[in-house]
Amino acid sequence: MSTNDTPPEEPKVPEQPPRETRPEPQPGEQPGPRPSEPRSGEPAAEPAQPAGRVGPAEPAGPAGPGGPAEPAGPAEPAGSAGPAGPAEPEMTGRQRLAAGLWPLRASRAQLIVAVLLFVLGLGLAIQVRSNSDSSALRGARQEDLVRILDELDSRTKRLEDEKQQLEDQRRELESSSNQAEEARRQTVEKERQLGILAGTVAAQGPGITMKITDPKGQVESDQLLDALQELRAAGAEAIQINGMRVVAGSYFSDEGGQIAIDGKKIAQPYEFKVIGKPQDLEPALNIPGGVVQTLEKEQATVGVTRSAKIVVDALRAAKQPDYARSSSS
Repeated sequence: MSTNDTPPEEPKVPEQPPRETRPEPQPGEQPGPRPSEPRSGEPAAEPAQPAGRVGPAEPAGPAGPGGPAEPAGPAEPAGSAGPAGPAEPEMTGRQRLAAGLWPLRASRAQLIVAVLLFVLGLGLAIQVRSNSDSSALRGARQEDLVRILDELDSRTKRLEDEKQQLEDQRRELESSSNQAEEARRQTVEKERQLGILAGTVAAQGPGITMKITDPKGQVESDQLLDALQELRAAGAEAIQINGMRVVAGSYFSDEGGQIAIDGKKIAQPYEFKVIGKPQDLEPALNIPGGVVQTLEKEQATVGVTRSAKIVVDALRAAKQPDYARSSSS
């Protein structure tokens, strides 16, 4: 027996053919058979080597004290893929739309255009709503509408008569042999008319008398002013309230719980004497939502009486203007 024993030969590792790489299943296809996983107790496979090359077997480690060294496991062929995961579900149309709209990706110009369109739509909606609102006359009775139409016709006729008078005066001046005398006569007549309007001349004629009784003191100066304006619009030519002549420069005020005209207090009942056409004056006070209904809401009593002769004899002193002067033609 020789002293130098020959070492034992290393066991050769048999080469294994490369495994086929199975493609991952596409959506809608049935997944193929999965590669078998190593059973428990079997050695785990080594990491794969670079593609196209099978690495050599690792040498066996040194033998432990308990016995010979264990041979290294076979190398994993290149290109082997792990087990394929479950296929992702396909998104629906709503999900794609929601993913495209949120989160918002709008630019500054798009935001400005959106705000402008919102303001425009809001304005159109308000305009349509305001146009669809019913007017005050839509709910009026047929008798009230006929009365209002008659009042408008009376105003139109009054303006046409005034226009005709002015044209007659112009023709008289042009055709008169003594134009200076005719001009003087018309001037005197015009002065008398202006004196009635200014309150410097007494007047009489047909008209109405309106008496307002306010037992609870709810009527204020602005309501009397509304009644005066309504009478003027209906063609009143001369007005007197509780013995005071009311003209274009008159004003109303509340002083110490009482109503004052031009700074002078008046007591109730408030009596209006108005010269004008009664057929126009009385309907103007009784229109729906007019003077009479407004005062009755304040629990006041209003009485209107027509008369063939109303005397307005309260006068006002003629006031000389401080700055206005007549201009020469």
